[in-house]
Amino acid sequence: MDLRLPLASTGLCISLLLMTGCSPSDEKQQVSLEQKTAQFEQSLDSIQDPRLKDAIADLGGSLLLLERAQLRLQSKPIETEYGDDALALLKHYPSPQALVDTYLNGLFVLRKSSNSDYLTDLQPVFPFNFGMQAQFPFPHGLEWQSVTLSNGKVVAFQPEWSETDPGIQLSPSSSNLTNPDDLTITYPFIEGLEVENKNQPQPVTLQGKAEVIAPRQVVTFELGKADIGKPRSDQNISVKLVSLDKNSAEIELTNSAPPSPEISDTPLNPLLVQARDSTGQILSRSGSINESSQQIAFYTRQLAEMQKQKAWSEAFEQQLEAQRKAFEREQKSQYTKVYFNGLIDKLEVNVLDFSEATVTRKDLDLKVQRFDRQTTDSRIQPLPMPVVVYDDQAADYLKGADLDEETLKKSVVVHQSTEDASAARIEFDHPKTFNDELLGNSFSSGDSPVTFFTQDANGKRGEPIELPDEAVEVDPMRSAITYDLTLFPETPAYAVGSIPLFLASIEKETLATSQLPKGLELKNNALIVDQRLFPAESWRFYAKDGSGQYLKEILAVSHETPANGPAPFDVHYFYGQPTTLETYQRSELNTVEYGFEVKLDKLENPPPEE
Repeated sequence: MDLRLPLASTGLCISLLLMTGCSPSDEKQQVSLEQKTAQFEQSLDSIQDPRLKDAIADLGGSLLLLERAQLRLQSKPIETEYGDDALALLKHYPSPQALVDTYLNGLFVLRKSSNSDYLTDLQPVFPFNFGMQAQFPFPHGLEWQSVTLSNGKVVAFQPEWSETDPGIQLSPSSSNLTNPDDLTITYPFIEGLEVENKNQPQPVTLQGKAEVIAPRQVVTFELGKADIGKPRSDQNISVKLVSLDKNSAEIELTNSAPPSPEISDTPLNPLLVQARDSTGQILSRSGSINESSQQIAFYTRQLAEMQKQKAWSEAFEQQLEAQRKAFEREQKSQYTKVYFNGLIDKLEVNVLDFSEATVTRKDLDLKVQRFDRQTTDSRIQPLPMPVVVYDDQAADYLKGADLDEETLKKSVVVHQSTEDASAARIEFDHPKTFNDELLGNSFSSGDSPVTFFTQDANGKRGEPIELPDEAVEVDPMRSAITYDLTLFPETPAYAVGSIPLFLASIEKETLATSQLPKGLELKNNALIVDQRLFPAESWRFYAKDGSGQYLKEILAVSHETPANGPAPFDVHYFYGQPTTLETYQRSELNTVEYGFEVKLDKLENPPPEE
């Protein structure tokens, strides 16, 4: 949740407001907000002028949405959740512009495998992950324009697929929500005529335009409670910590230098606020409000003026716009209130200084490449990459190679489900680590005993319950117990037993890429792994370059071969040139017995009494 005005552009959000819940402790505020929402809806019904009605709906609805967001963020329970460093990317490159160049030059396009004769999916692959808002810190935009097919035909991009268009279409993919940048080429379906995909004109290149704005510099301030109310400055940048609560912080930013003329009309958010708790880890954000009380008051006054009007007019619109511009000119600082998932110990305020900015625009003409995860082709397809990208998560992830039995047991979290009396469940979960990746498939679970008990008069564990075999099912592979309460002669209160956990013994070795053993070969940025000598089930490989940092893997291809042919092999492609290889081998698989005593949750929906 990250809300920013201008309010008039956000649209009426009444339905969203009504669907969003609040905690019981804020019931009075919730009721007040619902009443305000209902009154606002009623007031809209009396407005006859459609333009005036739309303008009031946009502004008033946005103010209500902002109020609801404030209430939700204030009432959300504080639960610790960690995130990534928003500026980790920038720390790898000598300047903001070098990061921009890496982003643009590292982009390529994959053709994805498909079982359809009428669809071909294209996946733009970025050098940086975009699963999180803060992964790429600079303002950027990407606009796809067309695809060129093997018959020379150029198909223009259209924002959505048209059912009435009889030709070949290029539009956003509607089937993949995890990759919103994916595109789909749709071939026309002709009734009674079967045309295999391979006989259709194939995509050769994808055209588009990209734009990225790089700031002159990034200025960082570290702040704590002692800094509240005290401005901190660096050259033309000044920040003030207005307030610092358990999980939120209010900050004002002032840049005495005006923004670069080229981007003066571009909406920018120059503040990247991060927080660490007492462990030194970065807390994830739960949301932010980017309007100060003065801004909210101004827009509330404008709404009141609108509601006094009988009809919309050009003169009134110009009056509102003049008021808005005059108000914005008076605003010398930028405000934000950021909420975090956890208790704040220290704040890190990063300011993108756009007083001088470099706008990089690039026309894209990208070759469409095919790298299937599995292939029977024995040829190794090169994937040269002109950029270097590091894997900032690798070091922490690989700590899982040293996971021990005690740490594994302590990480287990017990979850219960009692929605269905005939299929109540107890699940023993633990955070997935690198160790889990190397467990393989050869499990030996052994016995997994479980006994259910009643509760005695003192609320303690009572007598064991005699049960038929079909009343309880233990799934040691999924660390889950399912039990049918309709077959229990008495109500159970406790479950006692053990469930197996699995722990790999992992051996690590560091190799120079100039002296790799038989079965491992490096060709440029591609590592070739003989699967007979280094089977994927029990081996993993991580690469570093001369800087000593882990290189990000672009993709991997598994080359399967006939039984009497050459050995099957995998190819791992990296962003950069590996100079050192770390190998991780599972030497053995250990079973760890996790003993438990679980106080059972009561049935959520008990069956009706007969």
